[in-house]
Amino acid sequence: MTCEEAEVLLHALIDGELDAGHAREVEAHIEGCAHCTALMQDYREISQAMAETEVRYKAPLELRRKIEKALPQPQAVPSRRSVLRGFALGSAVSAMAATGLFAIVLRNDDEQRIEAEVVSAHLRSLQAGHLTDVISTDQHTVKPWFNGKLDVSPPVIDLTAQGFTLIGGRLDYVNAREIGAVVYKRRQHVINLFVAQTSDTERRPARISTLQGFNIRRWSDRGLNYWAVSDIGADELSEFGEKFETAMRANKEG
Repeated sequence: MTCEEAEVLLHALIDGELDAGHAREVEAHIEGCAHCTALMQDYREISQAMAETEVRYKAPLELRRKIEKALPQPQAVPSRRSVLRGFALGSAVSAMAATGLFAIVLRNDDEQRIEAEVVSAHLRSLQAGHLTDVISTDQHTVKPWFNGKLDVSPPVIDLTAQGFTLIGGRLDYVNAREIGAVVYKRRQHVINLFVAQTSDTERRPARISTLQGFNIRRWSDRGLNYWAVSDIGADELSEFGEKFETAMRANKEG
């Protein structure tokens, strides 16, 4: 393992996100590398400092007012029954509000966690022999290979003429689910397009994020979630996604 590869995985090691095999590889590299050992120590100190800093989410004042308004109003001489009823109602409203807040935070955290998983899957694929299960530049070979292996086969589009060469596909695991990964190359750079089925059929526009030095373009369409991951520039990854979506629309219309 090189220093460059280890540096990408250091944060995941600290956060306990690496599988046992990758964790051992990184730890073995650190033992013999003074540079990465020092970098690891710096990252640990940053993590500790963040843990000791007050970064908790504070609900907005407007939410507090809504909760207080929903609570039963105090009575001049409340009976025991009304007190218990009011307590139960107040607890229910508070629980619902808290659950709503938690759901919002969970969705955000879940999205970030999944992005971390697709980056980890991308890194795994770059190891020798892990990139493809089926090797072909022909979409009519790659697409049928997925049939029967997944509930929904990922769409496979030939974008070679647009500068993104299809080289194959494989099965991978993200969010504890088996999903399809369609593999492309841009010059010497690998682009993994992860595709997973979702119950949400609403189209969600693309957005670009960066994690551990890799760019991620995520979008949703027709009951499928897409994550394109690569170390190419964000503008080129956006170009890839746009050409893929354009080709998908042309196929649907055709």
